[in-house]
Amino acid sequence: MTRARTLLSLAVAGLLLTGCAANESGDIPSDLSGTLDGAGSSAQAAAQEVWVARFQKNNAGVTVDYDPSGSGAGREQFVAGGVTFAGSDAALSDEELAGEFVGCAPGTQGIDIPAYVSPLVLVFNVDGIDSLKLDADAISGIFANTITRWNDPALVALNDGVTLPDLPITAVHRSDDSGTTKNFTDYLFANSPDIWGFEPADAFPYTGGEAAQGNAGVVQAVTDGVGTIGYVDASRAVGLDTAELKVGDEFVPFSADAAAAIIDASPLVDRTNPNDIVIDIDRTSTEAGVYPLVLVSYLIACQEYTDADEAELVRSYLASIVSTEGQQAAATDAGSAPLSEEFSALILAAVESIT
Repeated sequence: MTRARTLLSLAVAGLLLTGCAANESGDIPSDLSGTLDGAGSSAQAAAQEVWVARFQKNNAGVTVDYDPSGSGAGREQFVAGGVTFAGSDAALSDEELAGEFVGCAPGTQGIDIPAYVSPLVLVFNVDGIDSLKLDADAISGIFANTITRWNDPALVALNDGVTLPDLPITAVHRSDDSGTTKNFTDYLFANSPDIWGFEPADAFPYTGGEAAQGNAGVVQAVTDGVGTIGYVDASRAVGLDTAELKVGDEFVPFSADAAAAIIDASPLVDRTNPNDIVIDIDRTSTEAGVYPLVLVSYLIACQEYTDADEAELVRSYLASIVSTEGQQAAATDAGSAPLSEEFSALILAAVESIT
């Protein structure tokens, strides 16, 4: 029986908040048994529901608890040995890699496994407006509070034929440390550094606008507000108005295919451990068919665990996630962009290296 590292007091509550029945027992016996505790990315929450339910169905003796507490919290818990794996919308930093990973075998580190790819979208709520086109300069101005009204000339110029109202803009950002924010601000800094003016970071750098907890909080704030706009994972944008993004000379709506295309067109970061796989997203790409405002969310695990049974359980769960079937299940039920077969093969080799 695999030993749980630390039971998460909020795990069940977190899953209930996302409407998940993932902890129902499976009916197919296997050689695996035990409990996996994970925490982190709220963007992954819907996909984790799918992955957990699928894995538990095929492994009757396994329970997987995932608390969507946010990327920053998940990484902190993993580094401290509080959870067996983490979900994070940002890869482990050099500073984190240089420190101690309490839950890993002594002298070993965590590794990043890209597992969830999704567009980040600008959702808005402006009465009478259901179509909106934005470029990086306009988005930067809105969230840096230099564009403060919907009929600002910069927005009017981008939206020919649309009558934008003389209405204050309320820009909603994440209140918690979030890889979603880091990906969003990375896009702004890469494309509009002079207007945005802030380095990419998990914490939103500007104190103006309105702050909300998690993707769900941003969606609620945008939905309940007037003249609001916010950035969320595309899986949370169902039923909301979303902006088209300027890429090159074209305005591109978000899609799974366009998100997957930018991943295949982007290089990998040079990391010391070849099994630590991090994507350097080409945020400034102008290629046709790509959507560069994407979130790549990682599964973070130990390269080596002190308990061989625990390692086997982690390895099996992560392999199920990055498999073609696991990726397609999340694409169908959680709206993510499945990894290409070639990239999945690279990721699976890294997962299989976990001992």
